[in-house]
Amino acid sequence: MSRPDLSIVIIEWNTVDLLRDCLRSVFDNCDGISIEVIVVDNASVDGSPEMVEAEFPTVIQIRNTDNRGFAAANNQGFEICTGRHILLLNSDTYVLKDVLARTVVYLDENPKVGAMGCRVLNPDMTMQRTCSMWPRLLDLAFMSSGLWKLPRPEFLGRYQMTHWQRDTEREVEVISGCYLALRREVLEQVGPLDEDFFFFGEETDWCRRIANAGWQLRFAPVGEIVHYGSASARKLNHKRDLMLTDATIRLHRKHSGPLAAAGAWAILFGFNLSRAAFWSLRSAIRDQRALDRAKHFRNVVSGMVKIQV
Repeated sequence: MSRPDLSIVIIEWNTVDLLRDCLRSVFDNCDGISIEVIVVDNASVDGSPEMVEAEFPTVIQIRNTDNRGFAAANNQGFEICTGRHILLLNSDTYVLKDVLARTVVYLDENPKVGAMGCRVLNPDMTMQRTCSMWPRLLDLAFMSSGLWKLPRPEFLGRYQMTHWQRDTEREVEVISGCYLALRREVLEQVGPLDEDFFFFGEETDWCRRIANAGWQLRFAPVGEIVHYGSASARKLNHKRDLMLTDATIRLHRKHSGPLAAAGAWAILFGFNLSRAAFWSLRSAIRDQRALDRAKHFRNVVSGMVKIQV
């Protein structure tokens, strides 16, 4: 029996309506290729597992009894997937037109490409800045200081590649995990995601390992998906920001050593401390937005003291 062209691994945690739309879009837009869809549920309590069983009986589902995180859950999917190529797809996305088939064709026609991403849109159809460079210390400084927002010189925005509209093919250093396609040989050579990254940083680490193994990482405008996650990420959530901070420091410690990790901590601590001070002063006028932000950044600063460097 031949392998499916594409195994699609989706991690689910309490996004039942978004997951339903995601799965419908996959099955409505998979003409021309054979697919295998695996949903790994991280102990959802919103009826997601039952919905998958009732409405998408061909989907292979793994039901965890606790939230194992993004990396570990994806690795569970990798253990049972059988496709020639593998796609990590977020549950809060939906695919458009023939992007799945064109992804398979692109990987088939470019044997040196180990992993690739496609164009990602916000719900209002504006572009999301997915794919990036490696988060070097200098880039962290540009991001933390706000210098990355300046239109010139372009060097200041290199981490997020701000001057690129994601409409041309190019090599990148990091591919977003909301749509990350790779060939099976890469998984077999490089290994699965590092489960020390619970949520955030896992695909950045993976991309570095893939590149170090000699594979190309590419963005290719083979089609588009819509991703809802960018909007929710803008909401204040100090626990999420602490996980992101910890992941950034962990990345630098793993790939560049303890001095780089300490440098990343210092840059990020300085940013959050300055924001806490600024919004605390603003909150003196009893502005609710300032009060919320002051509390948020104080919580991040307090949490950062406990992060292992």
